[in-house]
Amino acid sequence: MSKRPAHKARTVLSRWRLRLAVLALCLLGAATIYVTNILLTERFTESTRNRAEVRLTLYVANLMAELQRNAIVPQLLSRDPALIGALREGDFSLSTQRLLSYVDEIEAASLMLLDSDGRVVAATDRNRLGESFRGTPQFVNAVRSNSTIFTRGQTPQGGSSFVYSRRLTDSATTLGVILVAVDLARIERGWAGVSDAVYVTDSEGTIILSTEPRWRGQAEEDALALEPPSSAIDRALRATEIWNDFPIDAYFRGEAVMRRDQRVPFQGWRMVSFTSYSSVRERVNGVLALEVMGFAILLALLFWFSSRRSATRVAAFERESADLRKLNAALQREIAARKAMERNLQVAEQTVEQTSKLAALGEMSAAVSHELNQPLAAMKTYLAGARLLLQRKRPDETLASFQRIDDLIDRMGAITRQLKSYARKGSDAFEPVDARAAVSSALAMMEPQLKTREVEITRTLPSEPALIHGDRLRLEQVIINLLRNALDATKTATHPRIDVILALGDTVTLTVRDNGTGIEDLTELFEPFYTTKQPGDGVGLGLAISSGIVNDLGGRMTARNGAGGGAVFEVQLPLLKSDLRAAE
Repeated sequence: MSKRPAHKARTVLSRWRLRLAVLALCLLGAATIYVTNILLTERFTESTRNRAEVRLTLYVANLMAELQRNAIVPQLLSRDPALIGALREGDFSLSTQRLLSYVDEIEAASLMLLDSDGRVVAATDRNRLGESFRGTPQFVNAVRSNSTIFTRGQTPQGGSSFVYSRRLTDSATTLGVILVAVDLARIERGWAGVSDAVYVTDSEGTIILSTEPRWRGQAEEDALALEPPSSAIDRALRATEIWNDFPIDAYFRGEAVMRRDQRVPFQGWRMVSFTSYSSVRERVNGVLALEVMGFAILLALLFWFSSRRSATRVAAFERESADLRKLNAALQREIAARKAMERNLQVAEQTVEQTSKLAALGEMSAAVSHELNQPLAAMKTYLAGARLLLQRKRPDETLASFQRIDDLIDRMGAITRQLKSYARKGSDAFEPVDARAAVSSALAMMEPQLKTREVEITRTLPSEPALIHGDRLRLEQVIINLLRNALDATKTATHPRIDVILALGDTVTLTVRDNGTGIEDLTELFEPFYTTKQPGDGVGLGLAISSGIVNDLGGRMTARNGAGGGAVFEVQLPLLKSDLRAAE
C-alpha cells in the first residue's frame, strides 16, 4: 500500500519538472533571441557603416583624382605651339582636329579654344563654333589670371557644368583662352547601384552632383522632402523603429537609411551618401530564424524524452521489486564483508602509523646530525685558533675566539629547538628580518671554512633594507647550506669562485652561483637523502631541508645550471609590505 502513494508522488513531481523545464527553455529562448538581435544588429550595423565610410572615401578620392587630372590639361594646352600659332595667325583650319586628337586621350567632356574676343574658334563639338563667351566667368576670370581657373555653371538641362580655363599668351599678349569641360557625370553614374543615394554639395550647401536628378540645385532638406513616402513600408519601418534599434538618420524612398558625409578637399565641397539598413535586417533575421528553429527542436526533443520516460517508468517499476529483493541479500553479504575489512583496516592503520613514526624519527636524527655538523666544524677551527693564540700570548683575541665558540653553542641549542618546527606548519615566531644581515651572518659563520680554501667570494647587497617576514635563524641555515654546497662543488675548479647576490624587486631574490661542475640531475635535487657526495661527506638532507624552510617562509627555491658552467641556486622570498612594516 505504501508504494502506490510514492509512485503517485513521483509522477506529480515529474510533471512539474517537465513544466518547469518547458518554461525555462522558453525563457532561455526568448532571452537568447533578444540578446542575439541586439548584438547582431549592432555588429552588422557597424559593419555596414564602416563599408559605407570606406566607399565614401573611395568616391571622394575618385572625384579629386578626376578634378586634379583635368586641372593639368589647360596648363599643357596653353603651351601648345600649334594652338598658339593658330591664334597668332588667325588660321583655325586644323585647330578643331587637334583638339579632337586630345579629347579622347585626356577623357575630358569637351575642349574649346576662344580667341581674344571670347569667340569659339575651335571646339570638339562643332555645333559650338562661333559662340561667344566674352562676358562669361570662364573667359573673364581666365583673362585676368595667370593660373588655371575652375568655374561651375548651369547646363540647359538644369545640371551643373564644370570647366577649367586658362589664357594663352605670346610675349605677354593675351591671344585667347582654352576651356576644358570636366566629365563628372561619368563618376556620378558610377555611384548608382552601390549606395542608395550619393550627392555632392558646394560650399553653400547646394547639391551640384547627385545620383537623383531631381536633387540637383536643391538643399538636402528640400531634396529629401521631394521623395514621397511609401505609405505601407514607411508605416511598418517607423512602427518597428524602436524594436530594430537602428540609428536612423533619414528616410529615403520609404526605407530607413544611414547618412555618411565627408569633406571634399576642393572649394568647400562635401559628399554625402545614404545606405539602407535592409541588408542588416535580413542578416539578423536569418540568424534569429536559425535560433528559433534550434529551440523548437530542443522543445520537441524534451517532449519526446518525457513521453519515452513515462513509458519506461512502468516497466522499471515492475522490475524494481525483484531488484530490491536481490539487492537486500547482496547488502547483507556486503555488510558482513565490510565488517571483516574494517577489522583488518584497523590493524593495518596501526602498523602504518608505527612505521611512519619510525621513519620520522630516522629523518629527524639524520637532520640533527647534518645541521649540528656545521657549528661543530666551526668550533673545532676556533679551538685550534684559540690554542695557537694562547701559545702566542694574545689573550684578547683568544677571548674573542671563546666568545665565538659560545655563540656557536647557543646556535646549536637554537638548531635543536628549531628542528621541532619541521613537524608542523606555522609562522607564530616570524618577525621582520633584513635579508642583508642574514647573508652577512651566514658568511661570518662560514668564515673558518672559507679561510681553509682559496675561494673568491663576491657579495652584492642592495643599499636599502631587504625586509622579509620570517625567521632569521632558519634563513641563515638556508644560506649556509647553499654556501657549503657551493664550496663542495668548486673543489675541482682551477680558480674557485662563489657569487652571492641579493636583489630587490617584486620579491627579495637571493642568488648563489659557483663555477663548479654543475648539477647532473635537476629532477631529484630537492628529494631527501639524494646526494652526489662521497659517503661520510653528507646524507642528502641539506637541500631538502632548505627547500622546506623556504616554502615555510612563503617563498620558492629553484636550481639550474649556469650558462658558463656551474650551478645557480635562486631563493625568492615575498617582500615585506609597507602596511605590514607599519603594523610591526
